[in-house]
Amino acid sequence: MEKVIVCISSYYKGYDFMVGCKELGNKVILITSEGLKEENWPWDSIDEVYYMPEVEKYVWNLDHFIDGFAYLMKIHEIDAVVALDDFDVEKAALIRETFRIPGMGQTTYRYFRDKLAMRQKAQDSEISIPEFSSVFNDAKLQRFVDKVPGPWVLKPRSEASAMGIKKINNQEELWQVLNDLGHNRINFLLESFKPGDVYHVDCLVYNNKVVFSSFSKYLSTPMKVSHEGGVFRTITLDKKCDDVKGLNKINLEVLASFGIRNGATHSEFIKGEDGTFYFLETSSRVGGAHIPDMVEAATGVNIWKEWAKLETSLLSNEVYKVKETKNIFGGLIFSLSKDKHPNKSEFENENVVKFIDKDYHIGIVYEAKNQETILERLDEATQKITQSFLSVIPPKDKATS
Repeated sequence: MEKVIVCISSYYKGYDFMVGCKELGNKVILITSEGLKEENWPWDSIDEVYYMPEVEKYVWNLDHFIDGFAYLMKIHEIDAVVALDDFDVEKAALIRETFRIPGMGQTTYRYFRDKLAMRQKAQDSEISIPEFSSVFNDAKLQRFVDKVPGPWVLKPRSEASAMGIKKINNQEELWQVLNDLGHNRINFLLESFKPGDVYHVDCLVYNNKVVFSSFSKYLSTPMKVSHEGGVFRTITLDKKCDDVKGLNKINLEVLASFGIRNGATHSEFIKGEDGTFYFLETSSRVGGAHIPDMVEAATGVNIWKEWAKLETSLLSNEVYKVKETKNIFGGLIFSLSKDKHPNKSEFENENVVKFIDKDYHIGIVYEAKNQETILERLDEATQKITQSFLSVIPPKDKATS
């Protein structure tokens, strides 16, 4: 029997997920923002589409959203609701709770969306995290900054990736920033700035078990690129290396503690100067910035399509299994370009899997049998981009499409 899957996305992404759902015989309904009407959605795989006006970027009037969804419930027996981006996790949880549709509810979703809730849950579960504090109460915050020396990082509780993060160097600067935020300060938290290498783990979870994991290391962190400009780079790791063993341990602890039962996850960790892995954040969605393309190059697993298979298996009461068809290394480089359609010919070589097609950007996905080759290719591309193509814009407080 045909299953009805509603995909919610206020950002243009999830193409392969919707294609995968349709290929498996499901009815696909997309709810997206009015401003995304002209995007190249997989129209052949979408049975119905509905548009929501934005109150502000990525934000919808939730009362109107519920009213519209009530109409859908009258004409469809909806089996699953899936959020395709970080900004839609809350929307999907609200719909599931309101209409009693199976899946992650409003209590659990906060552990995958609200950075303060993440840290409190991790702390309660004795998972290593940087020292942090809420910023609700002046006296409590003063005790924290007196005890934990700066610099610190002021983080939005619900922005995606590194958007809106501010590095704070001293107490005078902190109180000035909080004063400028006014009533909006409740939407932030303060965290000790912990130098070190940053890693990400991309997973699929099925019936409370992690059934697929890809481990990678940022060569230039999202926070650094977001604030200082430059070239975003990441590379997959050897699953037998010591770093992967440490990452796997803390990642499993996080996902088990936070209570995700099924779906895709993207989590980030930092390896401190003491050699300890610290939890930074997690999300119940596929990683952004074209990371899934790199994961597929290294493992043969298209996380978006596998997520579609996983959801379909759950709805059909069938056993889900994922199989890696490759065991090599992947690398990704992504950068703004001063040209709308930069000439990519000088980047071509035998290790290029694909060029990412996006206006005013250069994006390249690599594969190789050894990590050294990937690193060489990334270094070569970085030098060329920096010398001839790179465009730098000021950091943004909010993510943009």
